[in-house]
Amino acid sequence: MPYLLLTLSAFIWSGNFVLSRAMNATIPPAGFVFWRWLVAICVLCPIVLPRLRKEWPLVRANLKLVCICGFFGVTLFNFLIYTAMHSTTAINAALVNSAIPVFILMFARLIFGQTVSLRQHAGIALSLAGVATIILQGDLARIRTLSFNRGDLLVLLAAVAWALYSVALRRYPQGLNPFVFLFSISISGLLFLVPFYAFEIHSGALMSTNTPTLLSIAYVGILASVVAFTTWNIGLRRVGAHVGGQFIHLMPAFSTMLAVAFLGETLHLFHIVGIALILTGIVCATFRVAKTA
Repeated sequence: MPYLLLTLSAFIWSGNFVLSRAMNATIPPAGFVFWRWLVAICVLCPIVLPRLRKEWPLVRANLKLVCICGFFGVTLFNFLIYTAMHSTTAINAALVNSAIPVFILMFARLIFGQTVSLRQHAGIALSLAGVATIILQGDLARIRTLSFNRGDLLVLLAAVAWALYSVALRRYPQGLNPFVFLFSISISGLLFLVPFYAFEIHSGALMSTNTPTLLSIAYVGILASVVAFTTWNIGLRRVGAHVGGQFIHLMPAFSTMLAVAFLGETLHLFHIVGIALILTGIVCATFRVAKTA
């Protein structure tokens, strides 16, 4: 079940990745993050408010964790990604985003002394090889044509932010309802975002209100925020960030399948090889944990 939850998160976020690129000229980044999480809070209210009084002492005792997760997972990661989509390509973003599992392993080891087995290292290598196969379209010569810009640096910083968020979940308080936790970090994240959004409005960057923008906000607010964050948090708590982080590598594979299904793009052999390598790497990285669970 944890692996299915992590896979679902990666699938939903693949759609969010494509959507943010498509809407970058219509929805400013801070506004996108603000309205996304405001929708998420509204959706969570009927679920959380009846429980909040009972669980508030547990939330208050862990306000430091709530603020850390709100800042890195809600505010910083999303703001950097949505800003980066204005100045980088989807290929470059997917390439840099694939560094997240590596950062997760690094921070898990530095902060918590988490050990990583040889099998898990092999799984990471296989998954990265699969991602590279898809991005380079099976041709190593394409490395020469890749160029990087300001947007790529922002995606790299976002990857660091998401890794810190994922590793921080190790301190998740036992007994706290996952929806109450998500509600708490959502409010925390919005508070951190207010200065960015205020500056954006002051500079005249406003969101156009039309059907595409409203549907986009609904998708990222309900699916990419409430559903994907909840399944990711639950999955990571059960298998650990150093294992669950490998499922980020599914995003390029899912993005390929979505493009074939909805954009009419052609499925090539390098797609199949890349997806096979990613799946093999994930199985390799998670097998030991599943075996000893």
